[in-house]
Amino acid sequence: MIQENIIQFETVFGTAPDFLAQAPGRLEILGNHTDYNEGFVLSMAVDRRTQISFKKIEGNRCQVFSPMMSDGVREFELDAISTPLPSKDWTNYVRGIVTELQKRDHKVGAFQALITSDIPLSAGMSSSASLEMALVTGIDTLFGFDLSTQEKAQVGQACENDYIGANTGLMDQLTSLSGKDGEMVVSEYRNISISHTPLPSELSFVVINSNVAHDLSQEYNERRQQCEDAVATIQKEHPEVQALRDVNLELLEAAKPSLAEYDHKRALHVVGENDRVHQAQSFLSAADYDAFGKLLFASHESSRLNFENSCPELDTLVEIAAASPLCLGARLSGGGFGGISIHLVRSTDAEAYCDHAIAAYTKATGKDTTAFICRSAQGAGIESYASASL
Repeated sequence: MIQENIIQFETVFGTAPDFLAQAPGRLEILGNHTDYNEGFVLSMAVDRRTQISFKKIEGNRCQVFSPMMSDGVREFELDAISTPLPSKDWTNYVRGIVTELQKRDHKVGAFQALITSDIPLSAGMSSSASLEMALVTGIDTLFGFDLSTQEKAQVGQACENDYIGANTGLMDQLTSLSGKDGEMVVSEYRNISISHTPLPSELSFVVINSNVAHDLSQEYNERRQQCEDAVATIQKEHPEVQALRDVNLELLEAAKPSLAEYDHKRALHVVGENDRVHQAQSFLSAADYDAFGKLLFASHESSRLNFENSCPELDTLVEIAAASPLCLGARLSGGGFGGISIHLVRSTDAEAYCDHAIAAYTKATGKDTTAFICRSAQGAGIESYASASL
């Protein structure tokens, strides 16, 4: 893909790029909707990624192109992008990253960029954060800003929140930046800290796409508000509580009579997810993979009943997993309301499970689906043109 991207850049722009930036997508393993509640997440960067060839050019006009779109080379003036284009315009991500860098007094110059990706769109593998982190990594290198990992992630989050209009957390961006081969990312979102835990080689994650595209803006913002409303209610009796991270199950159940029904259910999911992240690390350390898998099933059940961010297609995929002796655990991954499910299997069973799950899903629903095996991968970085060229 690196070579193909560069060849397309030369064809479209008639010149060689300066370098190529890449950033992986991610799988959320456990910790669903916990990041904006200052909680904990277990995730991993995956071996599917966005790649962007960059070239610095003179003037004030940027040119961007993606062969995945049908609208040719798109252009914008650097001093005329403060207002987003209509919501479905893909260049809003490019314009939004540049705008957020400008807000931070980074002088972005003109550039050409060609964007490719093999991450499924609107599926829950964070193709958007992968694009944002490839963009900010490339622009940072192109103009010498020397941004920290946290700054890059926050630029991407601000693009999502303020330019795109999705009030998302920071997990997607941090995972895309911080991934390591053979390891999963453990992140917490009060102090914004990152650590890693091994992904045992005997385990693999199969990703199965429900093929239900999700647009998270409305549902995501609504769920986030309900979590914040739950905190506001609990704070009346417990002012030390600053976020759902500070709430345990005992405290939450004691506060239940004063909570709105939906606020309690959303909080119950988040509190449970934080606990499951901690339990997962213990089970992995003890090589208790069956117990780890059961956490995934429990997470999905909580998504289905408490956070209500599943859908019938995802539920069917998890039911197929629960009925198969080849699968240790499964759940929706990402924002939900469609997108992908992840299925924990032993690596020796991964190919057979893909075939089984696809056939079972088609039999149950009459619909087609796709399945592939995901491996953990290195985070965002730069490939020099010389090393990537043919």
